[in-house]
Amino acid sequence: MFNSTNVRLAICVCLTGVILLFLAGCGQEQQQAVDLYVDAVMLRELDEDEMAIERLNSAVKIDNRFLFAYSLLGEIYQETKDYEKSAASYEKATELNPWSFKDYFNLGRVYQIMKKFAQAVKAYAKACELKPNHLEAHVGAAESYYEIEDYNNALVAAGRAEQINPNVSEIQKLLGDIYELQKDYDRAIASYKRALEVDSNNPDIMTSLAVSYLRANYNEPAKELLTSVTQIQPDNNIAYQYLGYCYLRLNDVDRATESYSRAIELNDKDWEAYRGLGVAYMLKALDDEDETLKAKAIQQWRLSLDLKPNQPNRERLLKYIEIYSKQNE
Repeated sequence: MFNSTNVRLAICVCLTGVILLFLAGCGQEQQQAVDLYVDAVMLRELDEDEMAIERLNSAVKIDNRFLFAYSLLGEIYQETKDYEKSAASYEKATELNPWSFKDYFNLGRVYQIMKKFAQAVKAYAKACELKPNHLEAHVGAAESYYEIEDYNNALVAAGRAEQINPNVSEIQKLLGDIYELQKDYDRAIASYKRALEVDSNNPDIMTSLAVSYLRANYNEPAKELLTSVTQIQPDNNIAYQYLGYCYLRLNDVDRATESYSRAIELNDKDWEAYRGLGVAYMLKALDDEDETLKAKAIQQWRLSLDLKPNQPNRERLLKYIEIYSKQNE
């Protein structure tokens, strides 16, 4: 029986034969370019990527319209993580063949890895036009639209991906994220729930669902989810931070204090946890008429402001510090 390498080599030989037939009758220089391409294909199958790249670059110097060479260069550069050169090669391939789904799709992936999301959107959009039922192309487009904050188009692309296959947690999570940003919390909750049906006990999805519950004022289910996350990931700072906020909403100041303190233990740069801990201390101080706790609350708020001077509601926090500092004098 053939092993996998032999099978791949046989396929490559067949594909090369097709190219040779396609280019039949070409001149001597073009024939030289084809020979270099054939060498590169074989070298690639032997994992000799550097030598394959040399052959391909020589081929495109001879024939700068050699589509197959640019496409293969894009693949090799992509696999070797030379993304700038990979993108340039795929760009040339798509210029030469604007009907190549594979090259547009791979170009989108490379730009997405490079965090050049505007370019990724253009490549994925073209790939989606060429193959309207390709799941990964629509997912990539949705993710890239999301990154450039084009949430309407992100929703369209993610919705199309959902139509193709509704049982992909990645899609449902992305839909939840979009609905969350649009403050459509009921739909966000529904999408996150569907994501958990596919990928149960995923801490990231559980945390996102818990946050949507909190936004919609469903505090008990949020508490249950966040508690589960801390059991799955005892070092999850964000889960403890949100759990602290959840306990504040439930008027359980002692547990809020414990959760915020744990969040700070895990990440002493978490300005939101310091701010929340200050709130918990202040509520306890006012209830017990404890000036020491009041001073600790003010200290936490100041630490929060040191870490994030331009945080939301900064002026209100400064006002509280001023008011309670005077009372403490």
